[in-house]
Amino acid sequence: MPEPFRVWVDGRLVGADEPAVPALDHAVTVGDAAFETLKVLDGVPFARSRHLDRLGRSLAGLGLPTPDIARIEEGVAAVLGAGPPLPFGRLRYMVTGGAGPLGSDRAGSPLTYIVTAGPQPRPPAAATLATVPWVRNERAATAGLKTTSYAENVIALAHAHERGAIEAIFANTRDELCEATGSNVFLVRSGALLTPPLSSGCLAGVTRELLLEWARDTGFEVREEVIALHAAYDAEEVFITSSTKDVLPITGWDGRTYAAPGPVTAKLAALFTDRSRQDVDP
Repeated sequence: MPEPFRVWVDGRLVGADEPAVPALDHAVTVGDAAFETLKVLDGVPFARSRHLDRLGRSLAGLGLPTPDIARIEEGVAAVLGAGPPLPFGRLRYMVTGGAGPLGSDRAGSPLTYIVTAGPQPRPPAAATLATVPWVRNERAATAGLKTTSYAENVIALAHAHERGAIEAIFANTRDELCEATGSNVFLVRSGALLTPPLSSGCLAGVTRELLLEWARDTGFEVREEVIALHAAYDAEEVFITSSTKDVLPITGWDGRTYAAPGPVTAKLAALFTDRSRQDVDP
């Protein structure tokens, strides 16, 4: 039997199936919350500081107060200490707008803190992508924020899975390559590393950020630039990045095939693995 998820809500460990969040919490009624997902390796979460920083940015973008970091760390310690170290797992914490009315107004309630952890399947050696017919709105109020309003992603990911793909790719309203549901997208052309800029509406992924920094440090040519969706397919190599996938080579995308991993992707994957082992909180 797989290990059950460990759950902590506002100061106490609770059963994974135990009622613990009020029905009128604004995360339940309108998705008014921000969250972070961290990879856990041998019981240790990766890139804690960067994830906490991004959580603060997301909450500020939602107009919610600065999070209580000590409260989050209390929950993290509780769930990671509630059982044996996770060999490979997922740590997720969420901060909600607290109790609210049955609508979009807020009641000024204290924030709700939820932390969970559990085992995570390791990513495959390579995977495929499917572009979805819906777009990201790069001018939306929530563009670039990691909120729990994920219904759009649920629909898109189901669409991709029906086509045998691991991830769904969104363009933005300008028909530019944007992002996947929970991953950033990278292309390799003539040895250079390309990825959409944050102005495309994509999330500022922590793995994306680290890979860009480490690739530049190592001498790779790196460009954040606008990429027309129809031109993205012409890349020599494609890969995606996320907190639990690291650098994942892509072998197929909407009927096109790619080397997986190609030579540049293989080097970057090895670089990310090496640097992340050297420092668990870079």
